[in-house]
Amino acid sequence: MDKVLAGYGLTADHCSVKPFGSGLINHTWELRNGEGRYILQKVNQNVFREPEAIAWNLEFINTYLEQQDGAYFFVAPVKTVSGGTMLHIADDGYYRMFPFVKGSHSIDVVEEPRQAYEAAKQFGMFTRKLSGINVEELKITLPSFHDLVLRYEQFLEALERGNAERAAEAETVILELKAHAGIVDRFREILKNPDFKRRVTHHDTKISNVLFDDHNKGLCVIDLDTVMPGYFISDVGDMMRTYLCPVSEEEQDFSKIVVREDYYRAIVEGYLEEMQDELTAAEKAHFFYSGLFMIYMQALRFLTDHLNDDRYYGAKYEGHNFMRAQNQLTLLRRLLEKQEVLGK
Repeated sequence: MDKVLAGYGLTADHCSVKPFGSGLINHTWELRNGEGRYILQKVNQNVFREPEAIAWNLEFINTYLEQQDGAYFFVAPVKTVSGGTMLHIADDGYYRMFPFVKGSHSIDVVEEPRQAYEAAKQFGMFTRKLSGINVEELKITLPSFHDLVLRYEQFLEALERGNAERAAEAETVILELKAHAGIVDRFREILKNPDFKRRVTHHDTKISNVLFDDHNKGLCVIDLDTVMPGYFISDVGDMMRTYLCPVSEEEQDFSKIVVREDYYRAIVEGYLEEMQDELTAAEKAHFFYSGLFMIYMQALRFLTDHLNDDRYYGAKYEGHNFMRAQNQLTLLRRLLEKQEVLGK
């Protein structure tokens, strides 16, 4: 930590550092230096193989926003002593530091529709503010992250080459996932449809990636490691996957898995408040599909990992990923039951 602090012109004698937050990917600390308060993170290189790509994206976005819209609240990284946006410590890894946003807080669970609305508005605003940027200049930080075609192919490969005993036990779930393969076919159509625009997309729109003020109004979006070119269905779909249900993907009592219609409408309203004039008619017709897209993909990924002996996600107990796959498949069923009420 002494080397990290020195990289920012700080010393341990004048700083306090303690673990911060509930994130599971990167190591995060709160750093205090007198009146200064910061968030320090070590990038997980097992997930993000090219941390320089993250640094490049943040610098590219920050420069664009400073030139085009200086009023937009963007939390840019603190510069290192050498002027960089990320610090590399040999034989240790990559670090970056952000100013702590005074008067802000984050939440881990969506407890009311207004929170869903505020979060959706912030993610929509982020994409809208960057609508004029050359999105193809962004670096890919997680290749094929939301490529549903690839995820389905990986699922089929796991059926062929994975744990045969687990596959036999999961036969009912496998058949149901195969029956929903039309969700993959529609994604293939989206990839070929010029009415679907590649935009600056966050790709990880859980509620904890939004900062709120003391009045529970959205301030900004954070945790931009996964910002890449993408489609709006990724951001809206991930909000639906994580906001619509009162319980998470870890819930083993599937009777608690329900879709809350008012939260769905809050997501759509908040996102459209910012993106109404940016989205095409074809895109607007795919709000409901967005939820299907992300929930189905996550169900596929959990079951694929179960069949591959939990190599990717790991497992806290026997059958953990199989349970999570069933959880997400149940959520998919609950959303499909609302199709006539909520969307197309």
